[in-house]
Amino acid sequence: MASFFKKYRFFILFFSIFSVVTISAFYSVLKPEKNLPIITPSDVNPELVDSTVQHIALEHTIGKFAFTNQNGQLISDKDYEGKIYVADFFFTTCQSICPKMTNNMAWLQNKIKNNPKVKLVSFSVTPDIDSVPVLKSYAQKKGVIDSKWNLLTGDKKEIYYLARKSFLVVKTGKPSELYDMVHTENFVLVDAQKRIRGFYDGTNLDGPTEPGIKNVQQLWEDIQFLSQEN
Repeated sequence: MASFFKKYRFFILFFSIFSVVTISAFYSVLKPEKNLPIITPSDVNPELVDSTVQHIALEHTIGKFAFTNQNGQLISDKDYEGKIYVADFFFTTCQSICPKMTNNMAWLQNKIKNNPKVKLVSFSVTPDIDSVPVLKSYAQKKGVIDSKWNLLTGDKKEIYYLARKSFLVVKTGKPSELYDMVHTENFVLVDAQKRIRGFYDGTNLDGPTEPGIKNVQQLWEDIQFLSQEN
């Protein structure tokens, strides 16, 4: 038996290497390539989309904005130009889904803190309550890194329209309650071209999800993919 292996050792070695290369090649070809869709208003529940933008297709991008952050600084869309970022809508006195969302955003902040391509932004839906001092106190409690994560307050109507027309994440009630926003648990992933690339359950860090819904761990994986893509 030893003489057999000695005699055919080069053939066996060649065949082994050939098999590994062939299998790897087939795996690369057959392995589904990761892809993140570009989300348009027509892809989203109409309840979450302003009627004026429902017809927009792939041209949909996040609009201009300018609000005040936890440090009293004016932060605009220009501060996120060329960046991948995650956005959500919250309020500091929320006792239902917001604490989970904020804790999960803080977890995400820790993941992206050394990645200069990625930032975070949270818009208050009760800006009349969430003043700069209130946001500052909240940011300190949650461990917000100012250079990575802005908590924004400002004109309620402008925040509402941004949520409805750009981020596609806010449900409304009766017409008389037009600016009484009922925000969702969605985290929104925006790419460097200001396009929406995904919605994620901000209350679910790494637990099981329903079909078509992603958790925050999956959001982190998608951020890494976009970082490489850009």
